[in-house]
Amino acid sequence: MLKQTIKNFVSRLLAAPPNGPERLARDKHGIDRRLVSRHAIKVCEVLNQHGFDAYIVGGAVRDLIVGLAPKDFDVATNATPAQIRPLFRRARIIGRRFQLVHVVFGQEVIETSTFRAPSSGNQETDEHGRILRDNEFGTHEEDAARRDLTINALYYDPIKEEVIDFHQGVADLKNRVVRMIGDPETRYREDPVRMLRALRFAAKLGARIDPPTEQPITRLAGLIEHVPASLQFDETLKLLTCGHAMDCLRQLRRSGLTQNLMPLIDRIFEEQGGEDFVEIALSRTDARVRSGKPVSPSFLFAALLWRLVHQRW
Repeated sequence: MLKQTIKNFVSRLLAAPPNGPERLARDKHGIDRRLVSRHAIKVCEVLNQHGFDAYIVGGAVRDLIVGLAPKDFDVATNATPAQIRPLFRRARIIGRRFQLVHVVFGQEVIETSTFRAPSSGNQETDEHGRILRDNEFGTHEEDAARRDLTINALYYDPIKEEVIDFHQGVADLKNRVVRMIGDPETRYREDPVRMLRALRFAAKLGARIDPPTEQPITRLAGLIEHVPASLQFDETLKLLTCGHAMDCLRQLRRSGLTQNLMPLIDRIFEEQGGEDFVEIALSRTDARVRSGKPVSPSFLFAALLWRLVHQRW
Protein backbone atom coordinates (compact mmCIF):
# COMPACT_ATOMS: atom_id res chain seq x y z
CA MET A 1 0.00 0.00 0.00
CA LEU A 2 2.87 2.39 0.88
CA LYS A 3 4.54 1.62 -2.47
CA GLN A 4 1.33 2.41 -4.36
CA THR A 5 0.79 5.63 -2.37
CA ILE A 6 4.31 6.81 -3.21
CA LYS A 7 3.75 5.89 -6.87
CA ASN A 8 0.50 7.90 -6.95
CA PHE A 9 2.24 10.90 -5.36
CA VAL A 10 5.08 10.81 -7.89
CA SER A 11 2.56 10.46 -10.74
CA ARG A 12 0.76 13.59 -9.57
CA LEU A 13 4.05 15.50 -9.41
CA LEU A 14 4.95 14.40 -12.94
CA ALA A 15 1.48 15.33 -14.19
CA ALA A 16 1.61 18.86 -12.79
CA PRO A 17 2.54 21.54 -15.37
CA PRO A 18 5.77 23.30 -14.23
CA ASN A 19 4.81 26.85 -15.27
CA GLY A 20 1.03 26.78 -15.25
CA PRO A 21 -1.24 26.30 -18.26
CA GLU A 22 -0.66 27.64 -21.73
CA ARG A 23 -3.39 30.04 -22.86
CA LEU A 24 -3.96 30.04 -26.59
CA ALA A 25 -5.83 32.78 -28.43
CA ARG A 26 -8.10 32.03 -31.38
CA ASP A 27 -5.32 32.47 -33.95
CA LYS A 28 -3.38 29.71 -32.17
CA HIS A 29 -6.14 27.13 -31.66
CA GLY A 30 -8.38 27.88 -34.68
CA ILE A 31 -11.74 27.11 -33.06
CA ASP A 32 -14.66 28.83 -34.77
CA ARG A 33 -17.08 29.89 -32.01
CA ARG A 34 -19.97 29.57 -34.46
CA LEU A 35 -19.46 25.79 -34.44
CA VAL A 36 -19.83 25.59 -30.66
CA SER A 37 -23.19 24.59 -29.18
CA ARG A 38 -25.10 27.73 -28.22
CA HIS A 39 -26.47 25.82 -25.22
CA ALA A 40 -22.98 24.97 -23.97
CA ILE A 41 -22.06 28.64 -24.35
CA LYS A 42 -25.23 29.57 -22.43
CA VAL A 43 -24.26 27.27 -19.52
CA CYS A 44 -20.82 28.91 -19.35
CA GLU A 45 -22.35 32.40 -19.50
CA VAL A 46 -24.85 31.70 -16.70
CA LEU A 47 -22.16 30.22 -14.44
CA ASN A 48 -19.86 33.18 -15.17
CA GLN A 49 -22.66 35.62 -14.32
CA HIS A 50 -23.01 33.96 -10.91
CA GLY A 51 -19.30 34.25 -10.14
CA PHE A 52 -18.10 30.79 -11.24
CA ASP A 53 -15.47 29.72 -13.75
CA ALA A 54 -16.80 27.53 -16.58
CA TYR A 55 -15.26 26.01 -19.69
CA ILE A 56 -16.24 23.68 -22.52
CA VAL A 57 -13.97 20.71 -22.00
CA GLY A 58 -12.62 17.47 -23.39
CA GLY A 59 -13.67 15.78 -26.61
CA ALA A 60 -15.54 18.74 -28.06
CA VAL A 61 -12.45 20.96 -27.78
CA ARG A 62 -10.23 18.25 -29.24
CA ASP A 63 -12.55 17.67 -32.21
CA LEU A 64 -13.04 21.37 -32.93
CA ILE A 65 -9.26 21.91 -33.06
CA VAL A 66 -8.73 19.09 -35.58
CA GLY A 67 -11.76 20.07 -37.70
CA LEU A 68 -14.24 17.37 -36.66
CA ALA A 69 -17.86 17.97 -35.64
CA PRO A 70 -18.31 17.16 -31.91
CA LYS A 71 -21.08 14.73 -30.99
CA ASP A 72 -21.77 16.52 -27.73
CA PHE A 73 -20.52 19.31 -25.51
CA ASP A 74 -19.50 19.05 -21.85
CA VAL A 75 -18.79 21.84 -19.39
CA ALA A 76 -16.42 21.87 -16.40
CA THR A 77 -16.73 24.41 -13.59
CA ASN A 78 -15.67 25.21 -10.03
CA ALA A 79 -19.35 25.29 -9.01
CA THR A 80 -20.60 22.22 -7.13
CA PRO A 81 -23.60 20.19 -8.39
CA ALA A 82 -25.73 21.73 -5.63
CA GLN A 83 -24.73 25.23 -6.82
CA ILE A 84 -25.26 24.44 -10.52
CA ARG A 85 -28.72 22.88 -10.43
CA PRO A 86 -30.76 25.91 -9.16
CA LEU A 87 -29.33 28.14 -11.91
CA PHE A 88 -31.16 26.31 -14.71
CA ARG A 89 -34.84 25.60 -15.25
CA ARG A 90 -34.27 22.02 -16.41
CA ALA A 91 -31.33 20.46 -14.60
CA ARG A 92 -30.84 17.31 -12.55
CA ILE A 93 -27.99 15.85 -10.52
CA ILE A 94 -26.99 12.35 -11.66
CA GLY A 95 -24.26 9.79 -11.03
CA ARG A 96 -22.97 7.68 -8.18
CA ARG A 97 -19.28 7.31 -8.98
CA PHE A 98 -19.03 10.86 -10.38
CA GLN A 99 -21.80 13.25 -9.37
CA LEU A 100 -22.59 15.81 -12.07
CA VAL A 101 -25.45 17.84 -13.52
CA HIS A 102 -27.38 17.35 -16.74
CA VAL A 103 -28.65 20.69 -18.01
CA VAL A 104 -31.40 20.05 -20.57
CA PHE A 105 -32.22 22.29 -23.55
CA GLY A 106 -34.86 20.54 -25.67
CA GLN A 107 -33.12 17.55 -27.27
CA GLU A 108 -29.63 18.64 -26.17
CA VAL A 109 -28.13 17.76 -22.79
CA ILE A 110 -25.08 19.67 -21.55
CA GLU A 111 -23.21 17.50 -19.06
CA THR A 112 -21.78 19.85 -16.44
CA SER A 113 -19.21 18.58 -13.95
CA THR A 114 -17.35 20.11 -11.03
CA PHE A 115 -13.53 20.23 -11.16
CA ARG A 116 -12.22 16.97 -9.66
CA ALA A 117 -9.18 16.16 -7.58
CA PRO A 118 -6.79 13.43 -8.84
CA SER A 119 -6.73 10.01 -7.19
CA SER A 120 -5.45 10.32 -3.62
CA GLY A 121 -5.53 6.65 -2.70
CA ASN A 122 -8.56 7.24 -0.45
CA GLN A 123 -11.22 6.55 -3.08
CA GLU A 124 -13.30 3.39 -2.91
CA THR A 125 -11.76 0.80 -5.26
CA ASP A 126 -12.18 -2.87 -6.12
CA GLU A 127 -9.45 -5.46 -5.49
CA HIS A 128 -7.85 -4.65 -8.87
CA GLY A 129 -7.52 -0.91 -8.18
CA ARG A 130 -10.49 0.29 -10.30
CA ILE A 131 -12.09 3.36 -8.72
CA LEU A 132 -15.72 2.69 -7.77
CA ARG A 133 -16.69 6.00 -6.17
CA ASP A 134 -14.97 9.36 -6.39
CA ASN A 135 -16.60 12.69 -5.61
CA GLU A 136 -13.58 14.65 -4.41
CA PHE A 137 -13.77 18.15 -5.86
CA GLY A 138 -10.58 20.00 -6.74
CA THR A 139 -9.02 22.94 -8.56
CA HIS A 140 -8.88 23.61 -12.29
CA GLU A 141 -5.27 22.38 -12.40
CA GLU A 142 -6.18 19.20 -10.47
CA ASP A 143 -9.09 18.57 -12.82
CA ALA A 144 -6.73 18.71 -15.81
CA ALA A 145 -4.30 16.31 -14.10
CA ARG A 146 -6.98 13.69 -13.47
CA ARG A 147 -8.15 13.57 -17.09
CA ASP A 148 -6.90 10.59 -19.05
CA LEU A 149 -5.11 11.86 -22.17
CA THR A 150 -3.39 15.17 -22.86
CA ILE A 151 -5.60 15.69 -25.92
CA ASN A 152 -8.69 15.42 -23.71
CA ALA A 153 -7.42 17.84 -21.04
CA LEU A 154 -8.21 20.97 -23.03
CA TYR A 155 -10.55 23.74 -21.83
CA TYR A 156 -12.24 26.30 -24.08
CA ASP A 157 -13.50 29.58 -22.72
CA PRO A 158 -16.25 30.64 -25.17
CA ILE A 159 -16.41 34.14 -23.72
CA LYS A 160 -12.71 34.94 -24.21
CA GLU A 161 -12.40 32.43 -27.10
CA GLU A 162 -9.32 31.06 -25.37
CA VAL A 163 -8.03 27.48 -24.96
CA ILE A 164 -6.40 26.59 -21.64
CA ASP A 165 -3.86 23.77 -22.06
CA PHE A 166 -2.19 22.31 -18.96
CA HIS A 167 -0.44 19.31 -20.56
CA GLN A 168 0.66 20.28 -24.09
CA GLY A 169 -2.46 18.68 -25.50
CA VAL A 170 -2.64 21.05 -28.47
CA ALA A 171 0.96 20.18 -29.41
CA ASP A 172 0.14 16.47 -29.11
CA LEU A 173 -2.88 16.99 -31.37
CA LYS A 174 -0.77 18.73 -33.98
CA ASN A 175 1.91 16.02 -33.75
CA ARG A 176 -0.73 13.24 -33.77
CA VAL A 177 0.43 11.71 -30.46
CA VAL A 178 -1.82 10.00 -27.91
CA ARG A 179 -0.25 10.36 -24.48
CA MET A 180 -1.51 9.50 -20.99
CA ILE A 181 -1.31 12.08 -18.21
CA GLY A 182 0.65 10.73 -15.24
CA ASP A 183 1.87 7.15 -14.83
CA PRO A 184 0.06 5.02 -17.46
CA GLU A 185 -0.04 1.80 -15.41
CA THR A 186 -1.54 3.61 -12.42
CA ARG A 187 -4.11 5.32 -14.62
CA TYR A 188 -5.07 2.04 -16.33
CA ARG A 189 -5.53 0.30 -12.99
CA GLU A 190 -7.77 3.15 -11.79
CA ASP A 191 -9.91 2.76 -14.92
CA PRO A 192 -9.09 -0.01 -17.46
CA VAL A 193 -11.39 1.63 -20.03
CA ARG A 194 -8.58 4.15 -20.57
CA MET A 195 -6.70 1.49 -22.53
CA LEU A 196 -9.59 1.27 -24.98
CA ARG A 197 -9.81 5.04 -25.22
CA ALA A 198 -6.12 5.38 -26.03
CA LEU A 199 -6.46 2.90 -28.90
CA ARG A 200 -9.70 4.46 -30.16
CA PHE A 201 -8.34 7.98 -30.31
CA ALA A 202 -5.17 6.79 -32.01
CA ALA A 203 -7.30 5.17 -34.73
CA LYS A 204 -9.75 8.08 -34.97
CA LEU A 205 -7.03 10.73 -35.27
CA GLY A 206 -4.56 8.72 -37.32
CA ALA A 207 -2.14 9.13 -34.43
CA ARG A 208 0.57 7.06 -32.80
CA ILE A 209 0.46 6.09 -29.15
CA ASP A 210 3.32 7.43 -27.06
CA PRO A 211 5.55 4.39 -26.14
CA PRO A 212 5.23 4.76 -22.33
CA THR A 213 1.45 5.00 -22.79
CA GLU A 214 1.32 1.91 -25.02
CA GLN A 215 3.82 -0.33 -23.24
CA PRO A 216 1.66 -1.50 -20.24
CA ILE A 217 -1.49 -2.23 -22.25
CA THR A 218 -0.70 -5.81 -23.30
CA ARG A 219 0.35 -6.72 -19.76
CA LEU A 220 -2.77 -5.13 -18.19
CA ALA A 221 -5.30 -6.18 -20.88
CA GLY A 222 -6.92 -8.69 -18.50
CA LEU A 223 -8.20 -5.84 -16.31
CA ILE A 224 -10.94 -5.23 -18.90
CA GLU A 225 -12.63 -8.38 -17.60
CA HIS A 226 -13.45 -6.55 -14.35
CA VAL A 227 -15.20 -3.62 -16.05
CA PRO A 228 -19.03 -3.87 -15.79
CA ALA A 229 -20.61 -5.54 -18.83
CA SER A 230 -22.75 -2.48 -19.62
CA LEU A 231 -19.66 -0.28 -19.79
CA GLN A 232 -17.83 -2.88 -21.92
CA PHE A 233 -20.76 -2.80 -24.36
CA ASP A 234 -20.78 1.02 -24.50
CA GLU A 235 -17.04 1.17 -25.15
CA THR A 236 -17.24 -1.57 -27.80
CA LEU A 237 -19.90 0.44 -29.65
CA LYS A 238 -17.71 3.54 -29.50
CA LEU A 239 -14.84 1.57 -31.02
CA LEU A 240 -17.05 0.25 -33.81
CA THR A 241 -18.73 3.59 -34.55
CA CYS A 242 -15.77 5.98 -34.41
CA GLY A 243 -15.38 5.89 -38.20
CA HIS A 244 -12.23 3.72 -38.06
CA ALA A 245 -13.62 0.43 -36.79
CA MET A 246 -11.24 -1.96 -38.54
CA ASP A 247 -8.18 -0.05 -37.34
CA CYS A 248 -9.59 -0.29 -33.80
CA LEU A 249 -10.12 -4.06 -34.08
CA ARG A 250 -6.60 -4.64 -35.34
CA GLN A 251 -5.12 -2.55 -32.54
CA LEU A 252 -7.25 -4.39 -29.99
CA ARG A 253 -5.98 -7.74 -31.28
CA ARG A 254 -2.35 -6.62 -31.23
CA SER A 255 -2.76 -5.48 -27.64
CA GLY A 256 -4.54 -8.64 -26.48
CA LEU A 257 -7.66 -6.69 -25.50
CA THR A 258 -10.07 -8.72 -27.65
CA GLN A 259 -9.58 -11.76 -25.40
CA ASN A 260 -11.65 -10.18 -22.64
CA LEU A 261 -13.70 -7.68 -24.65
CA MET A 262 -14.69 -9.55 -27.86
CA PRO A 263 -13.13 -13.04 -27.68
CA LEU A 264 -14.95 -14.32 -30.79
CA ILE A 265 -13.15 -11.74 -32.96
CA ASP A 266 -9.89 -13.70 -32.76
CA ARG A 267 -11.67 -16.84 -33.91
CA ILE A 268 -13.48 -15.00 -36.74
CA PHE A 269 -10.24 -13.48 -38.04
CA GLU A 270 -8.65 -16.94 -38.12
CA GLU A 271 -11.46 -18.30 -40.32
CA GLN A 272 -10.77 -18.30 -44.07
CA GLY A 273 -12.15 -15.05 -45.45
CA GLY A 274 -13.32 -13.97 -42.00
CA GLU A 275 -11.17 -10.87 -41.72
CA ASP A 276 -11.99 -9.79 -45.29
CA PHE A 277 -15.73 -10.12 -44.65
CA VAL A 278 -15.55 -8.06 -41.45
CA GLU A 279 -13.45 -5.40 -43.19
CA ILE A 280 -16.03 -4.98 -45.98
CA ALA A 281 -18.90 -4.73 -43.48
CA LEU A 282 -17.10 -2.26 -41.24
CA SER A 283 -15.92 -0.11 -44.14
CA ARG A 284 -19.57 0.45 -45.02
CA THR A 285 -20.33 1.25 -41.38
CA ASP A 286 -17.46 3.74 -41.32
CA ALA A 287 -18.85 5.40 -44.45
CA ARG A 288 -22.24 5.83 -42.76
CA VAL A 289 -20.63 7.28 -39.63
CA ARG A 290 -18.58 9.79 -41.61
CA SER A 291 -21.62 10.94 -43.56
CA GLY A 292 -23.64 11.42 -40.35
CA LYS A 293 -26.02 8.51 -40.94
CA PRO A 294 -27.22 6.29 -38.05
CA VAL A 295 -25.68 2.88 -37.38
CA SER A 296 -27.58 -0.08 -35.94
CA PRO A 297 -25.72 -1.93 -33.13
CA SER A 298 -27.62 -5.12 -34.00
CA PHE A 299 -26.39 -4.93 -37.60
CA LEU A 300 -22.83 -4.33 -36.42
CA PHE A 301 -22.77 -7.43 -34.23
CA ALA A 302 -24.63 -9.48 -36.83
CA ALA A 303 -21.94 -8.57 -39.37
CA LEU A 304 -19.13 -9.41 -36.96
CA LEU A 305 -20.60 -12.80 -36.07
CA TRP A 306 -21.99 -13.76 -39.47
CA ARG A 307 -19.08 -16.00 -40.53
CA LEU A 308 -19.50 -18.18 -37.44
CA VAL A 309 -23.29 -18.29 -37.81
CA HIS A 310 -23.01 -19.16 -41.49
CA GLN A 311 -20.49 -21.91 -40.74
CA ARG A 312 -22.79 -23.55 -38.17
CA TRP A 313 -25.77 -23.11 -40.48
